[in-house]
Amino acid sequence: MGKSLAAGILCLLTTFTAFAQIPVQKKLDGIIAKVDNHIILRSELEFSYLQYLAQSKQQPKPGDEALKCDIFKSMVQEKLLLARAEVDSVTVEEATVASELNRRIDYLASQVGGPERLEQYYNKSLKQLKDELRRTVRNQMVSEKMQRQITEKVTVTPKEVRRYFSQIPADSLPYFSSEVELGHIVKYAQVSRTQKAAARQKLEDLRKRILAGEDFAALAKEYSEDPGSAADGGQLGFFKKKELVPEYEAAALRLEPGQMSNVVESSFGFHLIQMIERRGQEFNTRHILIKPATASVDVQDAISVLDSVRTLIMNDSLTFAKAAKDFSDDRNTKDNGGMLQSRMTGSTYTPMDEVDPSIFFVIDTMQVGEISKPIAFRTDDGREAVRILYLKSKSSPHMANLQDDYQKIAAAALAQKRDKAVDEWFRKNTDTVYIEIDPEYDRCQVLQLTQ
Repeated sequence: MGKSLAAGILCLLTTFTAFAQIPVQKKLDGIIAKVDNHIILRSELEFSYLQYLAQSKQQPKPGDEALKCDIFKSMVQEKLLLARAEVDSVTVEEATVASELNRRIDYLASQVGGPERLEQYYNKSLKQLKDELRRTVRNQMVSEKMQRQITEKVTVTPKEVRRYFSQIPADSLPYFSSEVELGHIVKYAQVSRTQKAAARQKLEDLRKRILAGEDFAALAKEYSEDPGSAADGGQLGFFKKKELVPEYEAAALRLEPGQMSNVVESSFGFHLIQMIERRGQEFNTRHILIKPATASVDVQDAISVLDSVRTLIMNDSLTFAKAAKDFSDDRNTKDNGGMLQSRMTGSTYTPMDEVDPSIFFVIDTMQVGEISKPIAFRTDDGREAVRILYLKSKSSPHMANLQDDYQKIAAAALAQKRDKAVDEWFRKNTDTVYIEIDPEYDRCQVLQLTQ
C-alpha cells in the first residue's frame, strides 16, 4: 500500500472512531506506543483496522499485517505532529473546532436519517456525542495544521507530473468511471408568519408560567423540541464564546445566573434561555426550543427566487459562483462556487454512482454548461427546499491519461511529494520528543518511515 493511502487512513476514520465501540478482548488492551504525553492503545489500532476494512468494504485476510502497520505508522505520525504542535504553540480557534464538529455531526445525522435517529443509534444526546468527539476533532485539526505548515511550500512541476505518470505500470493505470462536476444553489422554503407567530406565542405562554413560579427545567422536559437537551431539563452544558449560534449567545450573555431571557429567534427556531452558571470564559445555560410548524410550508417563493437567479445567470448578468455566494442557503457550498464535493475524496469530481439518486436522471438529460429549472426536494435534516443544478463538466468512462486527467494526476503527484516531505520531517523530529514503541511492533519499522 502506498504512503499517500496510509496518510489518509486516519482522516477517513476520525469521524466514526470517536463514537463507535466494539467488543475487544482483554489481550488487545494495553499501550503499544507513547509519544510524549500521547498514547496509542492496542485496542485503538485493532478498531481502526476493522473500521478501515468496513469503510473500504474489505474482509480481513492473512496479508493484512502490512495494512495494520500502515495504520499504526499513521497513528504514531499524528501523535508526533500533536506533540510538536504543543512545543511550537500551534493551536486552532475553538470557533473553528466547533464549526467542524457541527459539520461532522450534521453529516453523521444525514447518514442515519436525522438528529433524532442519530441519538437513538448511539443512545446518547447530541451534546454527549459532541463532547466525545470534540477532543478528537481538535487533535486532528491541530495535526492537519502542523502538516500544512510542513508542506505549504511543496509544489510539483509539469515535468514531475509526467514523470510520476510514466512510472505507473500500464496494467496498473486507474480506470475512471463517468464523473460530473456539479454545482447547486439552494433556497429553503420559508415558514409563514402565522406559523412563526404560533411558535413564539407558545413560548410566551411558557414564559408566563415560569414567571408565575413553575420550574423551567420541568417545562423544558415536557415542551422543548431540542432532543439533545430536553431530557436534561434543557441544559446544554458549558460552552465558550462563538460556539453557539450568535443570537442565542448574545441573549445568554446578557443574563445573570438564574435570569431568563425574552423569546429569542435563531436559525433553529425560538428559544427561552436561562443562565445557570458562568465559569471563567465558559457559561452553562438551559433552554426551551419551539420550532415553527413546517408541514405546510409553501415552496413557491423559493421557486420564484431561483427562477429569477437562473435567468440572470443564463443572460450572463451573473456568474453561477457569484449567484451561489449571494443567494444560496447551503452554507457548505455557497463559498465554494456552489460546487458539490465527493464524499469519498473531497474533490469536485463526483462519480455518477455517488450522485444523489433524486437528481441522477435530471443530470443524465442535461448538457454540459446547462442550468436546470428549480427542483423541489427535502434536505437530509427534513427541511423543504428548492435548488437549481449546474452541470459544469461530465466525463466518459476511460483509462487514466494525461490529457483528460492531468489535474487528478497532478494532485496525486503532489500528494506523494507532500507525503515524502512529512516523512522527512518525521525522520528529523523523532529525536525531539520521547517515543516508545512496543517491541511487538518493531516489524512495522515505525521510526524508519523514509526507508
